[in-house]
Amino acid sequence: MEKILIYGGKKLSGEVNISSAKNSILPIIAASILCDKECVIENAPMLEDVFVICEILRILNSNIKIDEENKRIVIDNSNLTLAEPSTELVRKMRASFLIMGPMVARFGKFKISLPGGCNIGTRPIDLHLKGLAALGVDINIEHGYVEANTSKLKGSNIYLDFPSVGATENIIMASIFAEGETIIENAAEEPEIVDLAKFLNSMGANVIGAGTDKIRIIGVKELKGTVHKPIYDRVEAGTFMVAAAITRSKIKINNVNHEHVKPIIAKLTEMNVDIHTMGDSIIVDGNRDLKPVDIKTMPYPGFPTDMQAQMMALLCTVNGTSIITETMYENRFMHTPELKRMGAKIKLDGRSAVIEGVQKLTGAEVKTTDLRAGAALILAGLAAEGCTKIGDIYHIDRGYVNIENKFKSIGGNINRIEE
Repeated sequence: MEKILIYGGKKLSGEVNISSAKNSILPIIAASILCDKECVIENAPMLEDVFVICEILRILNSNIKIDEENKRIVIDNSNLTLAEPSTELVRKMRASFLIMGPMVARFGKFKISLPGGCNIGTRPIDLHLKGLAALGVDINIEHGYVEANTSKLKGSNIYLDFPSVGATENIIMASIFAEGETIIENAAEEPEIVDLAKFLNSMGANVIGAGTDKIRIIGVKELKGTVHKPIYDRVEAGTFMVAAAITRSKIKINNVNHEHVKPIIAKLTEMNVDIHTMGDSIIVDGNRDLKPVDIKTMPYPGFPTDMQAQMMALLCTVNGTSIITETMYENRFMHTPELKRMGAKIKLDGRSAVIEGVQKLTGAEVKTTDLRAGAALILAGLAAEGCTKIGDIYHIDRGYVNIENKFKSIGGNINRIEE
């Protein structure tokens, strides 16, 4: 079993390059289902989740070639069929459900297991299904499967009770060939939605307003092949920004869209972290007297829930009292007991965590409970005194490309070991 071993307390320095976004490439690969011509994805992040969704498409008879060395994925869906993906694969990650919308759009029906993913709380697919039903899809859920059928997709006005990213993406893809116009109100505004729309429009779709809370999709007859380069990963960028702060170091982070990390910049600046932006790079200097802050996770452009665990690790090292309120998922404080094993002082009260900063964290043997919790434990380990050993690191590999090598390149004493 692989584990990550960290000897903490070392300053970081130098620069690190951010990879393309996991949360962008997964819906883009799913969207390729809509096209029977070749689609090419450049600068693809070679992540476990990417391999899983590609394997799901292969079961549907997609011809996918992954060039890991050149970070290139070539997808040919000309011979796609209505096969049923294995439950085991689908349950590996929640994003597998994103193939539902494009499969129904292309074939008029599809059956898939209910999705899995990190156990961070209830993430119901009811908004996905509500949107599909509004487009004229009949939905049946039995024995852990969702079955969808339609004779014809028709444009509709859809209001989302919550700006769900996955539901917004699924509805956009399902409505590409729908007759007439589809309007999604209270849509998710994340940069990854904009990237998906850009990919679809480059194939000939007509998606208008992505990045706002009202998205219009005017149905088209067919799509053509395209070449696309996904946006860079704002959560990975945020993770390295926090790394500079928690180790009280100064590093340069490349491939960052400053607009996408605005809420992270705002909170770190409030903590007295020194941040300078230049082109597509950010220089973060955390070697200062840092201050406690309060954080409330919100849909974009609010503070991202995917950065909550990393910020908690940082706040554990800051003198004073900080409060984090998690509004997105009710079970996203599972990293708390692991941080407490390292000497953190955290008290949970429902959806809030009260953090009292300590003089130092100390290395311990801990386990990753989900993707972002894993990142938080790595950050804590880099700052802690002594040795930290992190287990269940397969969670981390789902969303970070060669994370230990990236930290090594900027001075972290971190290694992957077999135990």
